[in-house]
Amino acid sequence: MSPPLLKLGAVLSTVAMISNWMSQTLPSLVGLNTTRLSTSDTLTQISPKEGWQVYSSAQDPDGRCICTVVAPEQNLCSRDAKSRQLRQLLEKVQNMSQSIEVLNLRTQRDFQYVLKMETQMKGLKAKFRQIEDDRKTLMTKHFQELKEKMDELLPLIPVLEQYKTDAKLITQFKEEIRNLSTVLTGIQEEIGAYDYEELHQRVLSLETRLRDCMKKLTCGKLMKITGPITVKISGTRFGAWMTDPLASEKNNRVWYMDSYTNNKIVREYKSIADFVSGAESRTYNLPFKWAGTNHVVYNGSLYFNKYQSNIIIKYSFDTGRVLAQRSLEYAGFHNVYPYTWGGFSDIDLMADEIGLWAVYATNQNAGNIVISQLNQDTLEVLKSWSTGYPKRSAGESFMICGTLYVTNSHLTGAKVYYSYSTKTSTYEYTDIPFHNQYFHISMLDYNARDRALYAWNNGHQVLFNVTLFHVIKTEDDT
Repeated sequence: MSPPLLKLGAVLSTVAMISNWMSQTLPSLVGLNTTRLSTSDTLTQISPKEGWQVYSSAQDPDGRCICTVVAPEQNLCSRDAKSRQLRQLLEKVQNMSQSIEVLNLRTQRDFQYVLKMETQMKGLKAKFRQIEDDRKTLMTKHFQELKEKMDELLPLIPVLEQYKTDAKLITQFKEEIRNLSTVLTGIQEEIGAYDYEELHQRVLSLETRLRDCMKKLTCGKLMKITGPITVKISGTRFGAWMTDPLASEKNNRVWYMDSYTNNKIVREYKSIADFVSGAESRTYNLPFKWAGTNHVVYNGSLYFNKYQSNIIIKYSFDTGRVLAQRSLEYAGFHNVYPYTWGGFSDIDLMADEIGLWAVYATNQNAGNIVISQLNQDTLEVLKSWSTGYPKRSAGESFMICGTLYVTNSHLTGAKVYYSYSTKTSTYEYTDIPFHNQYFHISMLDYNARDRALYAWNNGHQVLFNVTLFHVIKTEDDT
């Protein structure tokens, strides 16, 4: 290879190393590299200090993604660590900027040489064309030498064009590094300019805006179930745990009911964190034993099926008294029409965005599922819908926005197989799989406030995230 080609090879090699270094180093410095953690095979404990939690996602008609997040608790100690990390990142960016500056100077110097060489090549090409037009007047030897020289240079023209593009890319990288350095400096100055209380107020304001956005989401159709996230391992193989979907934002109490029979003790915890640590705040001794695991807490009261009956009980946690009780007419009980796992799960009480529901089966409906909407105060049946799905073939079921979703099993491989809309009185067969991580589900209920499924999975208390297809409210709709 001639000296000009050797020098050009060195330049192109330098550009290749620059591109490789930039592609590997820049993303790690600015935080673009991410590692995906799988929760399917790992026991994951929830902590309110872990960080932002995504509980639901949505998509508006224009294709924009909308998600719901819960902000973490504020930590005074983490502020210094984050500031130190920011300073370290800023120093790395400044060092990188200096390296880019030196690299840019060398690149510009080599680029000037390339431009000059390109001009010479183009001039040689023009002369060769002129000579070729009158090649009969030249000696065959001289013509062949020129042609061979031209053949060597022609392939370098597209390479030179690519090098010009790479030189522009390096210049863009340099400008982006300068911009990033300016932004990081501004962030560092901002952190130093505001005290913790003001930053805390900003976070609270952001959380308020996110909740306001959440309120614009109306009812949606179930599209996907992800998870689970394991919250705790406790109790027997069967049980129920829940929070109140109508509780205020500051009220995060958890209620825990172990086993499906021969028990009257309800344990209360002030928060998920207390539930995980086992710090009980109160226990309730119910006046009756319950049947099954399909209880629900709704607007401060516990609704459950009285053992060996089709009677529904409304029990107030505030007063410790039974506020109402009513027989669910014709409803099977005591393992006449249970879910596939048995456990006296004949009557399933649940709540969604619309209200309080009971799911059960009757002889009059040939053992198929009946859905009844209940008055939350009197337990009177407001309206009922008879479906064609056998109750004994259902693994579990839950309501979302007035639609009942039924799983086909309580074991591994279970999926949401059937849905029935009380709005349209129509059904459809679905195919929405979910990961039954601990092989046996004895409770699966939707919480409208958290937009998540609470489940008791073989002695594990877990959460599933749900993805709903939402309709977005506009200002004109309110």
